[in-house]
Amino acid sequence: MARHWIDELADKLYDAMTRRSKSIVVFNGGLSVSGLQHVGRLRGEVIIPEVLRRILEKRGLKVKQYLTLYTQDSWKAKEAQVERFKEGGEKYAGWPLIRVPDPAGCHSNWVEHYWSDFGPFIKEFTDGKIEVVTTTELYKSRLKEFTKLVLESREKVRSVLNKYRGRKPYEEGWIPFEPICEKCGRIDTTECTRIVDEEHVEYTCRNCGHVGLSLIESGKLMWRIEWVGVWWSLGVDFEPFGKDHAMPGGSRDSCVDLAVNVFNITPPEGLPYEWVEWRTPDGRVVDMGSSDFLGFTPRDWLEVAHPHIFRFLVLRTPPMKKLSVSLHEVPQYYSLYYKAERIYYGLEKASSEEERELLARSYELSYPHGDPPLSQPEQVPYLHLAILAQVVPREKWSSEGLARLKASGHLSDQPTEYGLKRILEILVKAHTWVEKYGPSEMRVELIPLTVAEKIAREVTSPLSEHFRELYERLRALSNWREEDIKEAFIVVTSKLGGESNIKLFYTHLYRVLTGKESGPRAAPLLALIGRDLSLKYLSLIAKSNV
Repeated sequence: MARHWIDELADKLYDAMTRRSKSIVVFNGGLSVSGLQHVGRLRGEVIIPEVLRRILEKRGLKVKQYLTLYTQDSWKAKEAQVERFKEGGEKYAGWPLIRVPDPAGCHSNWVEHYWSDFGPFIKEFTDGKIEVVTTTELYKSRLKEFTKLVLESREKVRSVLNKYRGRKPYEEGWIPFEPICEKCGRIDTTECTRIVDEEHVEYTCRNCGHVGLSLIESGKLMWRIEWVGVWWSLGVDFEPFGKDHAMPGGSRDSCVDLAVNVFNITPPEGLPYEWVEWRTPDGRVVDMGSSDFLGFTPRDWLEVAHPHIFRFLVLRTPPMKKLSVSLHEVPQYYSLYYKAERIYYGLEKASSEEERELLARSYELSYPHGDPPLSQPEQVPYLHLAILAQVVPREKWSSEGLARLKASGHLSDQPTEYGLKRILEILVKAHTWVEKYGPSEMRVELIPLTVAEKIAREVTSPLSEHFRELYERLRALSNWREEDIKEAFIVVTSKLGGESNIKLFYTHLYRVLTGKESGPRAAPLLALIGRDLSLKYLSLIAKSNV
């Protein structure tokens, strides 16, 4: 029997967690707030562990979930980072992220500014039971205690890490701590020269030459040791990590070695995952990147799509497979989600048992707050709602807009409460999508009838005869439903005698309606414009050149 990859992973994780015999097991994810907090960071560090946590909680385990922000990391002063400042950004090179100013001046520092497009929205994509901690905070408590252990065991630490250092081993006497230079502010150019006592180290700065004294809670450990320190501080039992750490003999292997052979802790179960790719507006596909400012944020996503849709995309894609997303493709994601929804409720058959399990289970787990509705919600294509949001005034979406959906056959007379709520939410999101990301042909603004009448006179025989037939067929319809409108178009255009005439036919139609030569598909467009107004426009062409 086919099973979803996350259920297979949950089985293994359940066995591993029960063997640890802890009353509460701990999940963690880690992020460095080095710049744009893109939506791809939700995949491995937030959504996957959250879904696993909820599955294991249903099996009786108690799970605590953290998200650790590495805020003491040095600011690399990459070109994309420096460009955030109007001028002078280079002077913050090497500073801890938490101390770099907010380039926009609206938050107290760099971290708070870029976290504002991510952190507050985690609760939209999850059940909200995730505690966010920062390494800056941890260095004042548990990581401070761990730092003391590191300094006491520094020769053991050096011996383990040198196995992975190749031709650049750390020399005897190396002190694996990076203070913040009190003169130039850098954390990446300081070198500890002496441990003064358990609270202080002495250092020199290669950047400015300063010699100073630092509290151990004010700097940071070398990053591999810091990673182990987070495990030690939070008691981490499971933690996903990016594929770059998964290479044999790589960073995670060295951290596991340190955990077991120096600090005597059981390393967390791990899960490597692939990066999320961004399909850029110009058609390129690139890995999303924080410090390179490549991608878009959870805030951006929620403007045009539900969190369910992104969760679904994550869940239908195994962790080590590429996931590519684009805000321009949101309508396609809704179409795929609706297919999964129909399969889940048994209204559509999947091509295989594997597809059924993957799509139905991904849909089931896509709901951030609870379970799916008991019955199939109404499905109105995203692009249809994008049209409706433009041809009906916003203040009438919940009245006239819903009435047109019922008239066009997209909505029953007795819709579900959840279905109505989803439609009204998508109307808002789809309207924003058209304005920000939609192709030009999706932008609909009906021109005044007086202008349309002048354009209609340009339609010449024999096309005007076909428009008259279309008008008569549509006027005769007893119901203004999209399928019936589509059938009328098929009958009429089949008589046009070739693609060039069909193209010209639609060019005239769109010019009369919107003043442009192309637009959304004609049948849904007319269905959503409504019977009376559609016939008024079409009558102008039907009467021309009579």
